[in-house]
This record gives sequence, C-alpha cells and structure tokens, in this order.
Amino acid sequence: MATSVTEAVMYKNSGCQCCDKWATYMERYEYNISVQPVSNMPEIKDKYHIPSDMESCHTTLIDGYTVEGHVPVEDINRLLDERPQAVGISAPEMPSSSPGMNTSLNTPYDVYLIDQEGNSQVYASH
Repeated sequence: MATSVTEAVMYKNSGCQCCDKWATYMERYEYNISVQPVSNMPEIKDKYHIPSDMESCHTTLIDGYTVEGHVPVEDINRLLDERPQAVGISAPEMPSSSPGMNTSLNTPYDVYLIDQEGNSQVYASH
C-alpha cells in the first residue's frame, strides 16, 4: 500500500473528463497523477503492451506497471504490494460503477492482471 505520495503519469485523450475524475480520486489516496493529454492513444497502448481486449480510456504508469482505465485504488495498492511479474492491471472499457465514472449504478466488473505475453486473468472483482 502506498504510504507516501506515489508518482504516476496518466495518458488520456484531451477531452475526456472521466479520466480527470479518476485522477482526482487517486490523488485522495496519496497518488500524484501527472496528466498528459495526447492525440495518439493507440500508440500509447501499443507501447505499454495493452492487449486490445483490455483497453480503456486512459493509460497510467505507476512504479513500473501499467494501469489501464478506472482501476480502484485498492487493486493498485495490492499490485504494488505483491509486485507480480506482469505488465499491469486493467478495468477494460469503462465500467459504469468504477472510480471516476460517478454513476449511481452498482454494476459488477472485473479488474484483470495482464502478463508479459498479453494474457489476462481476473485479479479482482467489484
């Protein structure tokens, strides 16, 4: 778990407001998110080895891992505590009840661990 401020870089499309809401959510938990609006999100996802079925609206780099989309802080803290051999974790697409989406829906969704070969498995369920 992050015990001091953890630095992160988030790449997003310039007009996406839900990404900004997720960054604000993360900052409440001692993450310092540097927001980088870009026009080439497909290239960012390729560069950081995000399989197409795991893509979401933004890609964040945190302490050697890629965090794709609206992943809850507890899953990120677990990832940083456990330090698995992995590219990172993803909440594919944009789950309506995930952090930053700010809807009243309570729709279940999964967060996936992405391994070095691009395979994924459920890491957490919400």
